[in-house]
Amino acid sequence: MNDSETVLVENKNSSLPSTINNGKEMGVLDHLEELRWHVIRAVLAILVFTVVAFVAKDIVFGKIILGPSKINFLTYQFFCKMSSITCIDSLPFILQNRVMTGQFTMHIAASIAFGFICAFPYVFWEIWRFVAPALYNEERNTARGATFFVSLLFAIGVFFGYFLIAPLSINFLSNYQVDATILNEIDISSYVTTVAMLTLGCGLMFQLPIVVFFLSQVGIVTPELMKAYRKHSIIVILFISALITPPDVISQCLIGIPIWFLYEMSILISATIQKKRNLAVAKAEKLREAK
Repeated sequence: MNDSETVLVENKNSSLPSTINNGKEMGVLDHLEELRWHVIRAVLAILVFTVVAFVAKDIVFGKIILGPSKINFLTYQFFCKMSSITCIDSLPFILQNRVMTGQFTMHIAASIAFGFICAFPYVFWEIWRFVAPALYNEERNTARGATFFVSLLFAIGVFFGYFLIAPLSINFLSNYQVDATILNEIDISSYVTTVAMLTLGCGLMFQLPIVVFFLSQVGIVTPELMKAYRKHSIIVILFISALITPPDVISQCLIGIPIWFLYEMSILISATIQKKRNLAVAKAEKLREAK
């Protein structure tokens, strides 16, 4: 898989695929060695992007991460162009650092988060390279393009969280006051943590269709099961939305609605997979009867 080619063969005594390396069946230690190298390459990719982000702090930290804290941010300008009612023309808070090592540690933490986001497609690709040889040819063909769709959904979720959920949440929290005498002086660690949670949380939440796809492939999830628990799923979605967003209804709904849409789309995906499985079973039975 990494140094030598890995192939799949059918075990004579079993219908399960067997992975061999250099003509010998791979044992547990061999698989662990393969996994180790995949993990090392994935971590190195994250480190490379982390170093790039750390060096380019004027762009990554000054413009991207701190972007939603500035009134000239793209989202705020868009809302102002839409209508005077939706216009966000003030963010009454300032960012400050109260710890001697605060800015340095936040610089490192933000760089790591940025590095993970950029390296996510490659990280998943390494995971897929480790898992794929254990699958049947038909299963691999069915899951072809998994890296592309996982990366696409992750990117959509990240952009959705960064350009919509994060700015609206920051606007709500910066304008909220229990008393006019209390000033919003936000610590830099709190700000970076909030933006990172919203952005990464949306990116991971948008992986729901992919998760359902693979669970449906192994028969754990069915469209009937998802339909039966549809009402329960709404409660779970709202609960998870409340965990990764600030305590305001608008942010929860903004992230909950697209997740609910993805849940409904996942039902269709699961139904399609079940239909293909039923057709395959029916075809196998006909061939067995013909013999």
